Amino acid sequence: MSKKENWAGTAVLAGAAAVGSAALAAALLYSNRRKDKAPKTADTTPLGDAPETD
Repeated sequence: MSKKENWAGTAVLAGAAAVGSAALAAALLYSNRRKDKAPKTADTTPLGDAPETD
């Protein structure tokens, strides 16, 4: 093996790692943004404030 082949392999590996980490970071940012826009669930009962009846 020549030195050029070793450098080419290393460059491909470094490029793949950079693309992979960028994709992972983008996915995490996208999921956080989606979570922030999701409708919040109410802390009350599903019926809301139902009046007391006898």
